[in-house]
Amino acid sequence: MTAVAVGGAFLSASLQVLFDRLASREVVDFIRTRKLNDGMLKKLKIKLLSANAVLDDAEEKQIRNRAVRDWLDELRATIYDAEDLVDEINTEALRCKLEGDSARGSSQVLNLLSTRFAAFNEKVDYKMEEILDGLEFILEQKEFLGLKEGIRGISRPQRLPATSLVEESGVYGRDADKIAIIELLLSNEHRSSKVSVIPIVGMGGIGKTTLAQLIYNDDHVKKHFEIKTWVCVSDEFDVIRITQMILESVTCLKCDSKELNKLQVKLKDILTGMKFLFILDDVWNENYMYWDTLKNSFESGAHGSKIIVTTRSEDVANMMQNVQNHNLQIISEEDCWKLFAKHAFANRELSSHPDLEELGDRLLGSVKVFL
Repeated sequence: MTAVAVGGAFLSASLQVLFDRLASREVVDFIRTRKLNDGMLKKLKIKLLSANAVLDDAEEKQIRNRAVRDWLDELRATIYDAEDLVDEINTEALRCKLEGDSARGSSQVLNLLSTRFAAFNEKVDYKMEEILDGLEFILEQKEFLGLKEGIRGISRPQRLPATSLVEESGVYGRDADKIAIIELLLSNEHRSSKVSVIPIVGMGGIGKTTLAQLIYNDDHVKKHFEIKTWVCVSDEFDVIRITQMILESVTCLKCDSKELNKLQVKLKDILTGMKFLFILDDVWNENYMYWDTLKNSFESGAHGSKIIVTTRSEDVANMMQNVQNHNLQIISEEDCWKLFAKHAFANRELSSHPDLEELGDRLLGSVKVFL
């Protein structure tokens, strides 16, 4: 299941890289100067954006729906083709620049180049039409698969909520992120707000929750805060439920009340003068009123109290934060291999399975090209 989720995350990253390449000066200038069909390029961008809009939903549904997984495979193959075409345009742009400089004053060479440009233009147009036809067919299927745009209203499969526990020996490539956020937690630089809200933002499967778990269990963090609470928020931002969970964690007592006012007054009294750390994991809510209502009882805490929020959405992070977002990046190829080997080979020695190690190298090589 983890591998599938990471695959969806890689596809999101690959699309973003492709968007950047399509908007690069080299590609735009080459298409303009060589009079390629820029209308088809605009169509490609629009269709890719349309596919990108449902990726979050498809990433979740592929775990239980084979048809959605096949749809993502088809989309991935088409994105590969688009990447190859953009690479060809970049390569041709560089070649034309070099050969154009060396051919100045030679009409014969310039005529040859002109003929080759025409052949290349025709080749690009043909490949672009193939890619657009493929994307057209793929996008038609998203309606039949019930894929929805954005993160609001997404019907995601039920999954177990993440807890604060983590196997630290199985985490790779997050030391720098951990240090950076712990420095924020232990500092008192943000004195304008009693409670600092620090969002960890990144695509699905990249390790936001794992990073939050590492921070939550750090010895320095444990000593610094008088109260620590972990809440898995997930799909529904239920203010009453979240307040109940925080209150039960703080008091270690079952709380059956459903009256928000009583819950918040009690929590406010408990937090008064106390330095706390709350982790709100997997937040999707974009309604500011819900967040504003939830945090009413938090302001009684001591200066230096902190809240860490993990979310895929920049909009959610920007709505909740009063400290700069921490945007999580993909880990290095070396750390990818360590993580892959741990899950693929378990406790077995790699040297005793050279065939599997070779397969793992090829898979990671594909991921590297993919990114």
